Amino acid sequence: MDAMVAECLWHPTWVNCDKFATNRRGSVRFSGVLSRQQRLQVGVSAHLRCQTASCRRRTISLEVSCCFQNSPASVKKSGVIQDALDDSLILKSMSQEVEPYLNGRCIYLVGMMGSGKTTVGRILSQVLGYSFHDCDSLVEQAVNGTPVADIFKLHGENFFRDKETEALRKVSLMRQLVVSTGGGAVIRPINWKYMHKGISVWLDVPLEALARRIAAVGTDSRPLLHEESGDAYTKSLRRLSALWEQRGEAYAYASARVSLENIAAKLGVKDVCNLTPTAIAIEALQQIEVFLKRL
Repeated sequence: MDAMVAECLWHPTWVNCDKFATNRRGSVRFSGVLSRQQRLQVGVSAHLRCQTASCRRRTISLEVSCCFQNSPASVKKSGVIQDALDDSLILKSMSQEVEPYLNGRCIYLVGMMGSGKTTVGRILSQVLGYSFHDCDSLVEQAVNGTPVADIFKLHGENFFRDKETEALRKVSLMRQLVVSTGGGAVIRPINWKYMHKGISVWLDVPLEALARRIAAVGTDSRPLLHEESGDAYTKSLRRLSALWEQRGEAYAYASARVSLENIAAKLGVKDVCNLTPTAIAIEALQQIEVFLKRL
């Protein structure tokens, strides 16, 4: 049987075995054969420690104690296991490390359309115990629930940007928020004034990956893509390239940069589209911690 290792675990169990070995999933495997009358009560304890801020593995101190036929417990084996852990445990650990440095500051996610700001933002808000706000949703609420695409049609982009700036001004007065901003929020210096009251994080995703993401879900909700012609991928890539020319340098004003290409390289993932939102959130917390430690 397997006794799975958790962050802090002590769990006695009866096993029909006399030895154990670790398996690659980070669990403890008991193997061997004893007679039915000779069962061992085994307790497993584990403690996790991250070796470096960028580490995606943990060192696990493991001790197994066994008692047999009411005899005193004795240590059968102790040592360490180094293996990949579930991303949710790593995310929790990173949030606990960065939280004292955050001190309630708001986090603003910036990046091109389709970069995953809302998805990653929700994960960060949940693990940090923050509230989450999507800037586009705040603008829609300010215009009587009118969808962003319709706001662009009825009132134009400048009207939308004014409402976006007002939304950022309001949330900048609050604390313990994760805010997903619109892709074009970075083009107005006044928006940076508000966002720099907290910590801004740039989700840097290759344009080709963004175009594939957007094409997969459709372009109906992306008003800046409506004027382009061609198939979904082609028009997405063409428009994203034009927007990058206008906005690319502005994203560099962010407090921290999360490069999906760098994450993929570290994890041995060939396609950045295969990265999980949790993996991206972990990297975001690591980069936030690096930035805050410099202050």
